[in-house]
Amino acid sequence: MPVILETERLRLRTFNIADAAFVLELLNTPTWLQYIGDRGIKTLEQAQSYLANGPIMSYATNGFGLYLVELKNMGTPIGMCGFLKRNYLEHMDIGYALLPAYESQGYALEIATATMNYAFTQLNLTHLAAITDTGNGRSVKLLEKLGFKLKELITIEDKDLNLFIRDAQT
Repeated sequence: MPVILETERLRLRTFNIADAAFVLELLNTPTWLQYIGDRGIKTLEQAQSYLANGPIMSYATNGFGLYLVELKNMGTPIGMCGFLKRNYLEHMDIGYALLPAYESQGYALEIATATMNYAFTQLNLTHLAAITDTGNGRSVKLLEKLGFKLKELITIEDKDLNLFIRDAQT
């Protein structure tokens, strides 16, 4: 499984079909359902399809995608972080989510910082977008720590979202 990057405590690597059980768990956590939305992934087979038609297809099509975040010392999967190209956004979008047991330990800041830096230095992006549910205060604070600035409020599928932008030079 190709490793994208490593930090002091974490590793970011590509997803594979064998990660379906983890994805099934992550996509059904209360915070994912509340702030990201129900993706209808309720079985292992649906999680496999999500991986094949989502992150894995994105690697082939775009050269990037969402990646698995794991603890470097044990290889334990704890979340995902990476990039999405959304039709309704001008710039590539950074996304992240962790299992509840790994929240509030600095992991999100650590992996999002490294992933953002990867976008600017390895993918040569000049801008990066991020969207969050307007009620997700923790995500807003993280984006602000990363240097993102609120650009505007957008509505996608009847959901109000904050659109943040960050320039590579910021």
